[in-house]
Amino acid sequence: MAEQYDFQSFDKKWQEKWENAELDKVDIKEGPEHYVLEMFPYPSGKLHMGHVRVYSIGDVIARYKRMQGYNVMHPMGWDAFGLPAENAAIEHGNIHPKDWTWDNITEMKRQMKSLGLSYDWDREVTTASEDYYRWTQWFFIQMFKNDLAYRKKAAVNWCPSCETVLANEQVVDDACERCETDVEKKKLAQWFLRITDYADRLLDDHRFLDKWPDRVKAMQKNWIGRSEGTLINFPVPATDDQIEVFTTRPDTIYGATYMVLAPEHPLVDKFLEVSGKEAELNEFIERVSQQEEEERTSPDSEKIGIDTGVKAVNPLSGEEIPIFIANYVLMDYGTGAIMAVPAHDQRDFDFAKKYDINIREVIRPEDQAGETPGGLEEAFVEPGVLVNSGKFDGLNSDEAFDKIAAYLEEAGIGQRNVNYRLKDWLISRQRYWGAPIPMVYCDECGIVPVSEDDLPVKLPYEIELGKGGESPLKKSDEFVNTTCPECGSNARRETDTMDTFVDSSWYFMRYLDASNEEIPFEKENADNWTPVDTYVGGVEHAILHLLYARFFTKVMKDLNLTETIEPFDHYLAQGMVLKDGSKMSKSKGNVVDPLNILSNYGADATRLFILFAAPPEKDLEWSDKGIEGQARFVNRVWRAVIDNLDLLKDASVEINPDSFEDQDKKLYRKLHETIKRVTIDLGERFNFNTAISAIMELTNEIYSYLNNDQINPNLFRNVVENLLLMLAPFTPHFTEEIWAELGNDFSIHQQEWPEYEESALEKDEVEIVIQINGKVREHMKVEAGLDKGTLENKALKEEKVQEYVGEKEVKKVIVIPDKLVNIVV
Repeated sequence: MAEQYDFQSFDKKWQEKWENAELDKVDIKEGPEHYVLEMFPYPSGKLHMGHVRVYSIGDVIARYKRMQGYNVMHPMGWDAFGLPAENAAIEHGNIHPKDWTWDNITEMKRQMKSLGLSYDWDREVTTASEDYYRWTQWFFIQMFKNDLAYRKKAAVNWCPSCETVLANEQVVDDACERCETDVEKKKLAQWFLRITDYADRLLDDHRFLDKWPDRVKAMQKNWIGRSEGTLINFPVPATDDQIEVFTTRPDTIYGATYMVLAPEHPLVDKFLEVSGKEAELNEFIERVSQQEEEERTSPDSEKIGIDTGVKAVNPLSGEEIPIFIANYVLMDYGTGAIMAVPAHDQRDFDFAKKYDINIREVIRPEDQAGETPGGLEEAFVEPGVLVNSGKFDGLNSDEAFDKIAAYLEEAGIGQRNVNYRLKDWLISRQRYWGAPIPMVYCDECGIVPVSEDDLPVKLPYEIELGKGGESPLKKSDEFVNTTCPECGSNARRETDTMDTFVDSSWYFMRYLDASNEEIPFEKENADNWTPVDTYVGGVEHAILHLLYARFFTKVMKDLNLTETIEPFDHYLAQGMVLKDGSKMSKSKGNVVDPLNILSNYGADATRLFILFAAPPEKDLEWSDKGIEGQARFVNRVWRAVIDNLDLLKDASVEINPDSFEDQDKKLYRKLHETIKRVTIDLGERFNFNTAISAIMELTNEIYSYLNNDQINPNLFRNVVENLLLMLAPFTPHFTEEIWAELGNDFSIHQQEWPEYEESALEKDEVEIVIQINGKVREHMKVEAGLDKGTLENKALKEEKVQEYVGEKEVKKVIVIPDKLVNIVV
């Protein structure tokens, strides 16, 4: 046979054989179940190295679990709706988004198969196919019926480049997450999902996510932003309105000396009318509207405001206080209004100093409570004792929080409340290539959901795409004009489509029943197979996709579709693939094409490198030398077998350890040490790089063993076969080829994972390092397991040791059994 593994022939050979044998097909009714899933991709048409990494990680886990005897669910699909397809159609003008998407799916599926990924393709789902988005629309209707989906007019994030609305989570540093264009604010009627109704459950159920990275849970916790406080109403006599504020410090209310509204606050228009300076205020509001959100909220940016001339009344002190409009208060946070307490909030303090507003101290450190107040140099923001607070003077902050909150509730001017940074999920998108929102507008009946029997609401194929800022579906009379599901009158369809994150919030359930035409999935299947045992994907999805999938799972449980509480039991967040220290990108010219790597080195060497170069959670630095090194390792294992093929074929795997010579014992022990290490690294630690390293060490030991005059053929074969079994999840093709060459039955991937023998790990004899004053001076071989005293005596009797020690005084002897004796003289 050839001296080197011919990956161009053998990779394709085994991929075809696996497919014909339906090797990766899962019987959903069998157990024990294990569900391995990688985040499905957007079908851009070409794999990148990030794809190769995440899919290789998932595939190793899936193959390993199969060999452990699990019935493994390992599907793949396509997150197929989205802007790139629509933009490509607009840019090129001669291709439809659907055709572009399906062509890309065909190509990417071919590329995935060339990597030897063990997917059950019978479970493939595509979110842009009618048999999938029918159920996405069905979920929307269930949410609408349960008051979890609603429509309202709101100031939304608008990307002028993508010409669509963005959810808050899709705005990063005041720019569109996808195209990095600065985001604008725009008022539109939009559809929302009430994710805020689930805020507490999303936080509380972190207790079930002990196999998630702490940083991911922290990111979600911060995004949800739960805070306990009090809602307080401040009367505005001039307009007979109330300004509602949320504060986490009701104990400071006597120090509220002014109020601030966001420029977008709904009461601003009323105050303009009575202010007497409408033009000046409008000019300021326009100025603030030009500022980015980050600029308005950054601690380092200038806080600017304007006095409206309208007064509010502090409900406890009775004092009239000015109402300002300022840039540092946003409508998206709290109620869009604050009671400003400059003595105890640094931001308010700086603003009050700038605009010469009264600063009243109402909290002091306990040891200064009775002192005469002096001028504050900065805000005191810690808890303390109340002063200048009427009948609440002398209380500490915690007591005052409860007593003032209770007083406000009794007086009917406030109530305890929990506030969240999280806002309801805005899902409306003014684009064509997405799942149509299944709602109808009837002049008689109002807003009505489409009948479930008429789902899916299909996207029309004939469509005029182009720029313009509104949905292309509005131009399609065929799509828009319909009849009311309730009264039969003429009606109009909703022309917005859903955020693509809706599609990906439940796809892991559809894999379990991908062909079911009656329901989205069988409850029995969902309860048996979810949560997903291992979910692999980038940490950049910590807030968006993962939070939405958790929300959807809780909704599905409330709809009695599953008993599952959380979608993913173990979330393995893999790092990025870098080159020259930077994330790969075309603009930086540092992109490595996986297809070129596969063509030059084959699937197995590519997989090995991507798994060996770094632990999965760390960023991986691409190295041309690294991939070459893995190709050499593949061929090293290949030659160890092929060069000794006749010997191996004539041998059996049956061995008798009692008859082993010393060199046999050493190899046998190394084998079982390796099995133990690799099993722990794969099954418990998910450290694929150290598992591969252990297999490389075993390979070196095999080569050393082959240099002996006498070798045990049966032991040699036993070690080789176990090495191949451990390598099989990492390098499925060439291990399959060698397995077959040795005369074994197809397939290596249907064999049992090897188990280590504890007895094989016990050493008959060990080599002890002897140090004198910390320097190695001698080695001695002794019986394994000797106690410290015996080891010390033997070491002191060694001839070389006696020469070094001579007449010197032995002050101390440090003994580590089976390893080291250090003599201090």
